[in-house]
Amino acid sequence: MTSRLAGHALVEALIAQGVDTAFGVPGESYLAVLDGFYEQRERIRFIACRQEGGAAFMAEAQGKLSGRPGICFVTRGPGATNASIGVHTAFQDSTPMILFVGQVASDQRDREAFQELDYRQFFGPGTLGMAKWAAEVQDADRLPEYVARAFHVAMQGRPGPVVLALPEDMLTQATMAPVLARVEPVQAWPAPGGLRQLRERLLAAKRPFVIAGGSGWDAEACLALQHFAENWALPVGCAFRFQDLFDNRHPNYAGDVGIAINPKLAERIRASDLVIAIGARLGEMTTGGYQLLQAPRPRQALVHVHAGPEELGRVYAADLLLQASMGCAAKALEALAAPAMLPWREHTAAARADYQANLQAPVVEPLDMAQVVKTITRLAPEDTVYTNGAGNYAGWMHRYIEYPGLQRHGRTQLAPTSGAMGYGVPAAVAAALLQPQRTVVNIAGDGDFLMTGQELITAVAHGARKLVCVVVDNGSYGTIRMHQEREYPGRVSGSDLANPDFAALARAYGWQAAFVDRTADFEPAFARALAAQQPTLLHLKLATDVSTTRSTLSAIRAAALAATIERNPS
Repeated sequence: MTSRLAGHALVEALIAQGVDTAFGVPGESYLAVLDGFYEQRERIRFIACRQEGGAAFMAEAQGKLSGRPGICFVTRGPGATNASIGVHTAFQDSTPMILFVGQVASDQRDREAFQELDYRQFFGPGTLGMAKWAAEVQDADRLPEYVARAFHVAMQGRPGPVVLALPEDMLTQATMAPVLARVEPVQAWPAPGGLRQLRERLLAAKRPFVIAGGSGWDAEACLALQHFAENWALPVGCAFRFQDLFDNRHPNYAGDVGIAINPKLAERIRASDLVIAIGARLGEMTTGGYQLLQAPRPRQALVHVHAGPEELGRVYAADLLLQASMGCAAKALEALAAPAMLPWREHTAAARADYQANLQAPVVEPLDMAQVVKTITRLAPEDTVYTNGAGNYAGWMHRYIEYPGLQRHGRTQLAPTSGAMGYGVPAAVAAALLQPQRTVVNIAGDGDFLMTGQELITAVAHGARKLVCVVVDNGSYGTIRMHQEREYPGRVSGSDLANPDFAALARAYGWQAAFVDRTADFEPAFARALAAQQPTLLHLKLATDVSTTRSTLSAIRAAALAATIERNPS
């Protein structure tokens, strides 16, 4: 191995791990790495973003799409703190990701030098931390070792983010350290005894239900999960924002288990006598505030299968805990022999019927978001990638998009279980750049969009084409306004928004754009967007009163006032 700058060796190490794209915002603290990207520009590209939060979201989306760590580079201090939102999202979403942070030179450490932070403390690992591992590389000769370990940690067990701080002077040192081989995560099979117990519990059940979620899934694992559900005639729901793990058109699919869950599905899960959670963390959103499955001891018998030993038993005292990688767990479940007679077949068919009934919706005028989303899914290719951030507008996506299983086209849903606003636009840009053959549709709220909307220019700068952004403008932080009306009816504070002309803004960034305020106008506008050879933004104007897929602000306010009068009749 010849001598070269440590910054160059780092880029070589990324290439050895199969990385062909990295996202970031350039900084003087890692100029040697940027020079390494220039040196290897035929083998790896550096996507320069406009803000570190957007860059980190792009890397997180890269991790979701590929199953391997998404890569982000930022500079010290403000760069790292801006990027922390993406690290937090990767942690809560169990997404493999590595954030590289330029650090002050070694001889300036611990003096509160310009933009200095201790990243091991800031990102410190722990059950409620932001990263699985945070370290600082002091020795150029050990840099490839740290990179390989970062890939191991990010993918092993429950996947998640890793942060490596890179002192500026370390990156300019010469090193002959060899690049290490591509890292693959170790796969863990469930214990045979545990599988026997699971089968026994299934044979004793009358109303079982499966919840699939989390990361670590691939096409083979999702197909094996489908076969397990078919063999045992099991109803399957997908955990919050993991709806693409099971084909939503499959007769065993019962719906999404998350925010604004179908009330009939929620009741069905409560009435189940056995819940098998595979890969899902069973967090607050999936469990309805830990009430759908009561913590710490659910009313239902609970089997929890998860790749991370630290997750098993952390919240729920389950009846059976199985540690296993998703690929191994699904294949093991697929092989479980089912009896000829299963007493819950009608139960599964009824769950499917409830899901299909939930796809129906009353007509809303003048702009019907249910029809908008249904039109998108009818016209867009089956392998379209859908992205969103946080906000009530996402409820229409959860309810009306029928995601194909991951085994058909890979990930088709990129959305933050962390509830991070601003995620959808950067995730869409990343998907359009990483998988240019696929159509990408982002749906964003007005408040959500303006947090990272500047990344529209990143899409243009790097040649994105099949990319459509639908901005739902209701002039408010809609989720907060909904909660205000529920808790303090009629007392609105801080949730109104003054918005720009989003279509004009998009055109300034080099996008095609159109304004839509009637349902009838959406289909031709979206069809033109799909046919365009450049990214397109559609600015949808929605009445502020249209709050969720099931209610309006007026109805929520009226119910809250009525409840207040009932509590205080005087």
